[in-house]
This record gives sequence, C-alpha cells and structure tokens, in this order.
Amino acid sequence: MRTVRTKAELRAALDEPRGGGAQIGVVPTMGALHGGHLSLIRAARESCDTAVVTLFVNPTQFGPGEDLATYPHDEERDTGIAAAEGVDFLFVPSMEEIYPRGFATAVAVAGLADVLDGAPEQRGPEHFHGVTTVVAKLLNIVQPDVAFFGQKDAQQAIVIRRMVEDLDFPVRIAVLPTVREPDGLAMSSRNRYLTPDERERAAALFRALRAAERVAAAGGGSLDVALAAARDELRRSRIEPEYLEARDAEDLTPATDFNGRPVLVALAARLGRARLIDNIVIGG
Repeated sequence: MRTVRTKAELRAALDEPRGGGAQIGVVPTMGALHGGHLSLIRAARESCDTAVVTLFVNPTQFGPGEDLATYPHDEERDTGIAAAEGVDFLFVPSMEEIYPRGFATAVAVAGLADVLDGAPEQRGPEHFHGVTTVVAKLLNIVQPDVAFFGQKDAQQAIVIRRMVEDLDFPVRIAVLPTVREPDGLAMSSRNRYLTPDERERAAALFRALRAAERVAAAGGGSLDVALAAARDELRRSRIEPEYLEARDAEDLTPATDFNGRPVLVALAARLGRARLIDNIVIGG
C-alpha cells in the first residue's frame, strides 16, 4: 500500500492503472476505521482493480459545539488496517490540501439536505453542505469508477447520489448494508464515546427500528402505530430520540403509510457524549 498526501501525487499514481483500463474504487472516510468501513473496503477490493481509501476529518461538516476537536484520530492504526485489507492507495491530505487559502465554494443539494439530520433543529443543512463539498472534491481528485458508502448514513447516501446525478459525475455510488454489532448496534466511530451503561442502552435503537418493521410486516398497522412501537422500545431504555421519522426512501418526502414504496424509518438519539443515528428501510 502506498500512502499519498497531495492531489498531484495521487493523480499521478493513478495514471498508470487508469491508463491500463483498471476500474478504480474509492472509500471516503474520516478515519477511526471499524467493521463498517472494512465492508466497504472489501467490496472495493472485490469489485474494482484498484482501491483507494481517503482519510480526512472534514471540518466543514461539523457544527458549533460538535466533536471536531475530539473526533477519534489515529493515522498509524488506520494505516495498518488499510494495508492489511489490501488497499492500494491511502490518501491522507492536509487541511490546506483540501481547503487551500481563499477556498470559497460550497456544494448544496436543496430539499434533501434540510430534513432529518439536516433540519435546522438538528445538525442543520450546513452539515450536508460540508459533506457534499468534500465528497465532490474527493471524487474530482480520485476520479473513481465506483464510490462506496454505508446504509447507516442513509440520508448522506441519498444526498450524494442526487449531487452525482445533478452534476454529471461519471461515477457509480454503491451503498452497502449497515454493519452491526451482535446486539444490533450499528458500527460507528462514535460508539467509543459510550460508557458501559450507555452502550447497553444503545442496542435499543435497532430494537426500535425492528419493532416498527414488525408492525409493518404484520399488515394492517398504520405508520403511526409502527412509529409508536419504536418509541415504546426506546422509552424502555430511557432514550428520548432527537428525531424518529418515516420518509420516502428515495426522495425523503414525508411518508404517510406503507403503500408499497420503500419507507425509510430513521432516528437519532444522544447518549452521553455520543450522538447516534440508525435507520431501516421497510417495503419496496
């Protein structure tokens, strides 16, 4: 594996495989690699000839009071993991390499980025402006054939797919299933913030989503009943969600019932220092 730190170096390094017709896959990450990232890396290795992993904690997607200063960062550990997984290139740019002096451009996806996590009372649309801007830059730098993302960040994947379609990026967005711990908790870099008690309670997030799914599978239950079942499961673990909503899984418009179209049931909850998100797609 080769670690590169500049755009020019990465582009030059990729000239040879690209010139030989190699399929290039990229896995954008903020580091603190875990099993969810590994599933994306392995998919990139299996389906592409050349695998690139990016390692960059993007400040523009963190809001005031969020955990930018304490976000887990261990380049040596992540480098070892990436090398063991057979990654070809690890791109570890500096802040100045991504956001040089005078940088003044932002990419915004209207509508999709201002609900759920992007709602003003949550992280706000600025969060997704930061995500889409840095992803747009990384796609332009790497110029991959496929970019790999996880379903845990369902809204992010939907927003990025819209950006890619609207701006004619010649890349396929592959979204892989959420990777979970044995008790159902979605793997996340922020799980390490949890105390033992919080970690035990956090398993209720997936139980809540499954409760909603069971109502839908039983038939005859309304969407409101499904969400109520999810809230009851959270309440039993003393969790008050920041949001628990049902949205169309393709365009994020509010869902009103289970009508055959896929419904995204998404939630966010704060347990101590950790703000956790999860989701499940029902139907479709």
